[in-house]
Amino acid sequence: DGGFGATPGGESHAGQVFTCVGALAIGGRLDYVDADLLGWWLAERQVKIGGLNGRPEKLPDVCYSWWVLSALSILGRTHWIHRAALARFILRCQDESGGGISDRPDDEPDVYHTFFGIAGLSLMGHKGVVEPIDPVFALPYNVLERLGIKPWPTSTDS
Repeated sequence: DGGFGATPGGESHAGQVFTCVGALAIGGRLDYVDADLLGWWLAERQVKIGGLNGRPEKLPDVCYSWWVLSALSILGRTHWIHRAALARFILRCQDESGGGISDRPDDEPDVYHTFFGIAGLSLMGHKGVVEPIDPVFALPYNVLERLGIKPWPTSTDS
């Protein structure tokens, strides 16, 4: 199907796709990936309410805003999804009174989903997120620069 599973022949999963694509990017071997086929599989993770799921026929979850969008960003294919709809989904998961972001609207927020929600908004250049984040290392660019790590090239896909 174009994705990556945890084992050879296993079901593709967006978290595993990010892990594989990120590792290949670090190793300079993205040539091993069929970017169009994998990009299609990733783009198919977007559901009608704008969020992303990790596997076909599953519910959307804010954490996949990172796993899917980071892989699409590395591949230069973020324009293959409806980014405004994804941003609306993430923001609907925000707890405006207590803070934080949950997996889905009206669920309890937690640190995990808050981080990945903010990271996803950053990858989309959302105006409310101050610091751009690197899609490979999941760290702000200024942190990578302080560590002497070359950030992943900023995507030019629109």
